[in-house]
Amino acid sequence: MAKVQLGEFEEIVLLTVAVLYDEAYGVAIKREIEERLDRSVSVGALQSALRRMETKGFLKSRLGEATQVRGGKRKRFFTVTPYGKQALTEVRDARLQLWQSIPKMAFDF
Repeated sequence: MAKVQLGEFEEIVLLTVAVLYDEAYGVAIKREIEERLDRSVSVGALQSALRRMETKGFLKSRLGEATQVRGGKRKRFFTVTPYGKQALTEVRDARLQLWQSIPKMAFDF
């Protein structure tokens, strides 16, 4: 199978979905990224990334139960698929290989 392509933001979102596990829905994912990485995330960019990665097969989603707190609107929860885990593993391994290939003198400033 060919290597998967995963952008930086997609990688962050996939990792965050995995971190949140059973509580990975839009607002929680946004909050987690912003708190952990001190990085602002627009709702539109996040929703686009989630839809794109679901289409690519990296994520799957399910609708939660309707609640009065949300005015009857259901949350869409996301989970990482086996293909998403493979993508994350490939990215991690490629980065690790690069880090391990840096000669010590490269960072001697």
